Amino acid sequence: MTVHDFSAKLNGGREKSLSDFKGKVLLIVNTASKCGFTPQYKGLQGLYAKFNKRGFEVLAFPCDQFGHQEPGSENQIRSFCEANYGIEFPLFSKIEVNGEGTHPLYKFLKSQKGGLLGNNIKWNFTKFLVDKEGKVVDRYAPVTAPERIARDIEKQLSKR
Repeated sequence: MTVHDFSAKLNGGREKSLSDFKGKVLLIVNTASKCGFTPQYKGLQGLYAKFNKRGFEVLAFPCDQFGHQEPGSENQIRSFCEANYGIEFPLFSKIEVNGEGTHPLYKFLKSQKGGLLGNNIKWNFTKFLVDKEGKVVDRYAPVTAPERIARDIEKQLSKR
């Protein structure tokens, strides 16, 4: 099983198969608009701009499970991200990353790369790096700035 076996709803409601991203390196992130880490959207967009033409995608999954920091509607979230950070990467519908309602993709991600203190997602902007074959290769804490992941992305993009 790989990330490519899952699908999720895009912001706006259309179902998107992650198999559409076969052959691409992915950074999957649970995001929020009212978090201390929200400025990381700028770094995520920077990575996207730098590496997208080489086969890299950022997949953003808004989540309201941490301090009610993503209270907005689909339109509010999209407008916020576009107006404040000019994001061009795929923005998905709001999901749950922990608990009974955990999205199947996040159940898989957590099973592949646990965190320092267990598998649960600890906060917004936890990041998972996925290789071209859909395998989870690394997990980064919310405090890890997107720019610090550039070398790892470069390494994955360079693999045949």
